[in-house]
Amino acid sequence: MLEIPENGRNRDEILRDLKDFKKNDPAYKSLKTWSLVYYLGEEHNDFLTDAYKEYLSTNGLNPTVFKSLKRLETEVIQMTASLLHGDRNVCGVVTSGGTESCLLPVKTYRDMARAKKPWIKRPEMIIPVTAHVAWEKAAEYFGVKAVHAPLDKNYRVDVKAVKKLINRRTIMLLGSAPEYPHGIIDPIEELSELAVANKIPLHVDACVGGYILPFIEKLGYELPKWDYRVPGVTSISADTHKYGFAAKGASTITYRNVDYFKYQLFVHENWPGGVFASPALLGTRPGGAYAAAWAAMQAMGINGYKKYTQDTINAAQALIKGINEIPELHVIGNPQASLFSYNSPNNDVNIFAVGDQMEERGWQLDRLQFPEALHAMVTPLHLDVVDDYLKDLRESVEHVKQNPHLAEVGGAAMYGMIANIPVRGMVRKNVLNMFAGMYGPDAKMIDFNDAQIDDVDGAETGDSSDLGQKIAMWFVKRKNRKK
Repeated sequence: MLEIPENGRNRDEILRDLKDFKKNDPAYKSLKTWSLVYYLGEEHNDFLTDAYKEYLSTNGLNPTVFKSLKRLETEVIQMTASLLHGDRNVCGVVTSGGTESCLLPVKTYRDMARAKKPWIKRPEMIIPVTAHVAWEKAAEYFGVKAVHAPLDKNYRVDVKAVKKLINRRTIMLLGSAPEYPHGIIDPIEELSELAVANKIPLHVDACVGGYILPFIEKLGYELPKWDYRVPGVTSISADTHKYGFAAKGASTITYRNVDYFKYQLFVHENWPGGVFASPALLGTRPGGAYAAAWAAMQAMGINGYKKYTQDTINAAQALIKGINEIPELHVIGNPQASLFSYNSPNNDVNIFAVGDQMEERGWQLDRLQFPEALHAMVTPLHLDVVDDYLKDLRESVEHVKQNPHLAEVGGAAMYGMIANIPVRGMVRKNVLNMFAGMYGPDAKMIDFNDAQIDDVDGAETGDSSDLGQKIAMWFVKRKNRKK
């Protein structure tokens, strides 16, 4: 077991170790990564580092102590509210990221329902099946049932289905702008009509879109209304560390007015340490994240954001056009911003095997299920690699067509099995065990090329090897039927 060294090590040596540790991380600086990172180059990184460093040791736990942090937070929220067409009553906080900005509205609307509708004992929220998984986490954390609404033929949440799902226990509705899997903007105006008619809060998850959709519109592209211009929208989450191009660890949650926001606050008046109040989930809130978010927005300006947004849209549209020109591939739905996914609609090629081939060529891609697809989150600098990406994609598709057995090996086999196993509890338990292994005493990294599917519960299903055989046989039969 590793222990703290008896004597402190040489600092230059430590920094060399840190650089060495990341040698196998995704090559985002060479623009091969299509998720997780919003990289604008080393000059911008250095600027954010300087801003963060200026407030490195400050703490936003108590807003009355570091008054500069409260000023930075207030101004980030005001700039964000203005961008989202809010009035001066819009208020909120800087959070640690999109997950916190999705957790907090669920806590807020649950507590608001407790105060105003005390007869609700088992609160429910209606969310699209494409809602980010952070909303599932929020449901589990705060004891709110997630009721899932299906999609319409355009991959938007089906508003008619939402209407049928509303009942006396519904405490909030959710729409995404856009949703992450396919980059589609939900019909927020139609959801707003339901929210107003039923006096239910409507949250818009714009964690991805909050700092790019406004600039797409400013560039003259037509988008549906989704922000505070829509009367039923009561809150919006938007990640500054995505297309706001701030340092990681900065997002925002805003509410139409303080009457909603006050239910987010936590106050405890009987602690021996003093009266305690907190505006968000975290206690200690790193001041560097506030500073870097504020600095990014000040440095970019409206015109800077418009420039980078145009580059992003140019890259995304070129990729979408190029992918749709590959006969075996098809972009899903009608994405209007920077996210999209694509698959092989007629099963001409195994899309996960295509993903494996792309990764062998150095590209880092996300896989989707329901339907099986590959995913891209486009950033401005990706404009420089569009041709390279499409060239490698065409070659990967052709290679998979000539070698159909690639669907049965490596990551393609594992991802395909996970997506198609009918016993979803099996998937959940195996992923849980694999993740637990990453944080257990051996800290074993997950290798999807060598992962094993085990029994869900031996007591219920019998011998795991027998179940594994059944699953394997089911999977092979399914493949044979497709052929």
